[in-house]
Amino acid sequence: MKSNKRRGFLSLMLGMAVMLSACGGESGGSSATNAGAGSASASEGTGEKIQIKYWYAFGDKIEEAKQELVKRFNESQDEIEVIAEYQGNYDDLHAKVQAAFAAGDAPAVSDLEIASTATFARYGMIQELGPLAEQDAEEVQMDDFNPGLMGNAYVDDKLYGLPFMRSTPIMYMNVTVLEEAGLDPAGPKNWQEFEKYGRTLKEKGISLMTMPVDIWFYEGLVAQSGGQILAEDGKSALFNSPEGVEPVEFWKKLANEGLIKIPVGDEAGATADKDWANQTSAFKFGSTAGVAGAIDISEGNNFEFDTAFMPANKSYGVPTGGCQLVMTSKLTEEEQAAAWEFIKFMTTTESTIYQSEHVGYLPTRMSALETEEMQSLYKEYPQYKVAVDQLEYARPRPMETAYPEVAQIMKSAIEKTILDANVTPQQALDEAAEKANALLSK
Repeated sequence: MKSNKRRGFLSLMLGMAVMLSACGGESGGSSATNAGAGSASASEGTGEKIQIKYWYAFGDKIEEAKQELVKRFNESQDEIEVIAEYQGNYDDLHAKVQAAFAAGDAPAVSDLEIASTATFARYGMIQELGPLAEQDAEEVQMDDFNPGLMGNAYVDDKLYGLPFMRSTPIMYMNVTVLEEAGLDPAGPKNWQEFEKYGRTLKEKGISLMTMPVDIWFYEGLVAQSGGQILAEDGKSALFNSPEGVEPVEFWKKLANEGLIKIPVGDEAGATADKDWANQTSAFKFGSTAGVAGAIDISEGNNFEFDTAFMPANKSYGVPTGGCQLVMTSKLTEEEQAAAWEFIKFMTTTESTIYQSEHVGYLPTRMSALETEEMQSLYKEYPQYKVAVDQLEYARPRPMETAYPEVAQIMKSAIEKTILDANVTPQQALDEAAEKANALLSK
């Protein structure tokens, strides 16, 4: 059996060598003379395993799931060994991959937050995967990936990542607190109901929500208001339009009236999670990745919780999020073959079922949704299924090269108007748009 796997892997390498020479060095290309120093390759025919590095983001249950999947891959065959290494949050990971790539020591495979795909692709740091997916079309089955999660997988019509641990923001609700306050435990369906819930909860001494200024959440509220963050061509900002200003005006109103708390700084997200866990806030927005952890928290703190769509304004709307798996460029053909085998394994139906159950991430494959295993999970824990249903209203995140910096400009502007009573949302976002346009127009 092992000899068959060896022959299969060597055949894959041979096929890749032909294909990669044909498609040249797109996005950094591949070259046997540009071996990634972060991937220690064994010589063909020595019987040694090919060793590659995989860098990933986030700890706790997310890390547990990734380490378990790596373990399963390593045990599934005897030709490749993947070394998985934690690198912090997405920002930490991206900075480290960029630095390692510049130093010639990049990992072969990495998590990549979806909004950063274009930056990495256009700077030649990641390999186009389209030819590989076409070569293994029957095995990969690209049409099995949920269409609502594919918007950020392509850059300039070329495939650069496969959906891995993907998410949307959803609303987490403390059902026990709502029932004790005489409120419908199904939760508010729109902004108006959300505000009414806040007034009732305030009378009970409970905050409606503790919410950091998270641009991911803001993207959702802009979508709900019928707007866009950037123009279709990505060359100018639209977040200072009425549809972009309305969510910030809404947040500021609720904060000024003491209905919600908006902490700022590096610990803002942790503060929101803590307030919800300690039952001082009835709601929080959070990633689908938090469902499994929320089940543990609610059981440990003796309260019932549920999930729901983010409340609608003119309509429902939500951005997708999470990461996809990418392959760095400048690997040897042998390393690329190993990296591709690993990426395929991590994105199978079986792998997506496991990570969805263990963490709460969206099932990336339609085939996973149809399995008895996932259907049983949704029946026992309907909190997991809300994110799947909400995908009907999902949209991809902006992927312009300058967007990560633009997002920081937006965040600073929103925090400024929340903290300073004399600065209106329109003023703050107009100033931010001017700065953003200077970056986007380059």
